[in-house]
Amino acid sequence: MSRRHKGGEDGGVFEDTSGGAGGGLLPEAPPPGFRSGFVAVLGRPNVGKSTIVNALVGQKVSIVSDRPQTTRRRIAGVVDALAFQLVLLDLPGFQKPFDALTERMQRTVDETLKEVDAALVVLNAAEILGGGDRFILAAAQASETPFVVALNKVDLVHGGRLQGALTASETLAAPAAVLAVSAKTGHNLHLVLERLVESMPEGPRYFPSGEVSDQPLEMLITELVREQALRRTREEVPHALAVELSSLVERQDKPLLEVEAIIIVESESQKGIVIGRGGAVVKQIGTAARREIEAILGTHVFLSLRVKVRRHWRRDDAYVERLL
Repeated sequence: MSRRHKGGEDGGVFEDTSGGAGGGLLPEAPPPGFRSGFVAVLGRPNVGKSTIVNALVGQKVSIVSDRPQTTRRRIAGVVDALAFQLVLLDLPGFQKPFDALTERMQRTVDETLKEVDAALVVLNAAEILGGGDRFILAAAQASETPFVVALNKVDLVHGGRLQGALTASETLAAPAAVLAVSAKTGHNLHLVLERLVESMPEGPRYFPSGEVSDQPLEMLITELVREQALRRTREEVPHALAVELSSLVERQDKPLLEVEAIIIVESESQKGIVIGRGGAVVKQIGTAARREIEAILGTHVFLSLRVKVRRHWRRDDAYVERLL
């Protein structure tokens, strides 16, 4: 059964979305002049795309870490208001593919850019603009899709350095607007929202009011586990991490979600790192992930984790397809 996370004051509920015509959502009838559409959120790895999406949605829909490849699949975050609805598509970072996993990730980015109503290109004010940024901006310009540039992390730079980053971004992005923002503090995010809404056509409400993401419950849980594993591993391990859900049971006798998940790595040495001495690391991952899941879903969770080796899984097209 596929379930979609729905926001609320209690931290969230479960909503069954497996039924209906074709198993999909029927757009709600909007008021006159209602604007809506889809926005591709683009940028190099680790520029803060997911943090911006979470901030604009007002709730966590994408996992966040300082590791490349944190976002591996397209995740929709819904910004809903009386006069508009934006569906922000958080995408993997632009990169040169080198295995089945990264090929699939980049293909997702390329295909999405062709389908959306607008794009949000995220740059990092704390780093010098490089070839990757130029490539992304050129792709956005060539697509003829309206786009806005968010120069993120301005809370980390000041004075002449900030002005230099802004000038360089405006030169490369012209004629698109460049907005200096901070996803961490919320600085100028309202301006990003305004510019994106202006570029939307009149249209339907694609998601029911209060719904914040298209992620099935199963996917949300595996991503939250992977997020905590990413934060506690180094070197080659984060790239080789995947998480599979082996069991998910909603207890009927009490408010409890019982979850069993498997952390996948590619070698015995990586398995040892993830488990840690005496199981300390995997215990930390489980505790932190359980708290995140409980906070978002608003229910008690029992989480059991195992670690398993699957050699070279990133080269296995069929397995990557199943994961993503």
